Amino acid sequence: MPTLSDVTDLIHSWYPPATAEDWDAVGLVAGDPEQPVRKVLFAVDPSPAVAAEAAEWKADLLVVHHPLFLKPVHGVAATTPKGRTLHTLAKAGCALLAAHTNADQADGGVSEALAQALGLSDLSPILPTSGDPIDKLTVFVPADAAAPVRAAIAEAGAGQIGNYDFSSFTSAPGEGRFRPLAGSTPMIGNVGEITTTEEVRLEVVLARSLREAVVRAMLAAHPYEEPAYDVVELADPGIVTTGTGRIGTVGAVSLAEFAEEVAAVLPTTHHGVRVAGDPERLVKRVAVCGGAGDFLLDHVARLDVDAYVTSDLRHHPAAEFTEKNGPALVDVAHWAAEWTWLPVVEKRLREALGDAVETRVSEIVTDPWTMHL
Repeated sequence: MPTLSDVTDLIHSWYPPATAEDWDAVGLVAGDPEQPVRKVLFAVDPSPAVAAEAAEWKADLLVVHHPLFLKPVHGVAATTPKGRTLHTLAKAGCALLAAHTNADQADGGVSEALAQALGLSDLSPILPTSGDPIDKLTVFVPADAAAPVRAAIAEAGAGQIGNYDFSSFTSAPGEGRFRPLAGSTPMIGNVGEITTTEEVRLEVVLARSLREAVVRAMLAAHPYEEPAYDVVELADPGIVTTGTGRIGTVGAVSLAEFAEEVAAVLPTTHHGVRVAGDPERLVKRVAVCGGAGDFLLDHVARLDVDAYVTSDLRHHPAAEFTEKNGPALVDVAHWAAEWTWLPVVEKRLREALGDAVETRVSEIVTDPWTMHL
């Protein structure tokens, strides 16, 4: 049976906490990392009703999208809804884990789940994230010393490419030329004399954060007193698949037909689906953003899309957006849009852990709106 630490590490490998926004509060909220986990419940909100469901089902872990404590608190007494939620989970021995903005942008995350639920294909981010900053180190070294230098920089973290490490390239030997000056102690040649020797060119990529450690490791392992090397900052190729929102394509339908499909696919709420645009407009290319997405309106207005699906659109921004004759707007319930992620992460966990865990997606509607007249 996996421990809470095992499950947490697995979820964090899919949705790294380091990718969350600075203002966010994600990760393990409560629970003993060493406690066994047999049952995992997934929900959008850590509400009192969801906590009660987790306790009644005897869940060992509740995984939610929205954090319980997004703002700092000075106490967690059961005199407040959040305090009661935490006490309900603690009494039941149920841990709590939040994956919020780190799950929004990720592959297999919230916006991607919403896009797939709506039948979009050929997905790409609306705003791609930047790739990790990468450097390339090139150093010239005698052929018989290349192996220890390669090993030293690899041990310092260079040469990590995806699921590979110790990656490097060594070119065919060439001729190095130098003249040791007074005060030097050359390994090869004599002071005042021009010396030539056979050298190879060693190249390796590395995370920019490791630059100093890798260069120091190279200098320590290199046989020369003053080795020739250079460090180049590599440009971001812009091919990452993570980022804010998603853009994709659907079979050509009218805006009215597309909105009806959106309403049919998403869980039912009193909020329903609101549409701004000509019902007869043809929709083929769609942008989506799980959760509140009006911060992207100016960017979406410049995209070659026919409709934008998101939540929590306000009157003035939406009105000004439609005046620009850009994409149609499809406003859906915040909870319903983000709920589409729960079956995705549940399936991912079951595939990773098999019969070791029992999983369940909460169907409690935590959307705040209870009537629509």
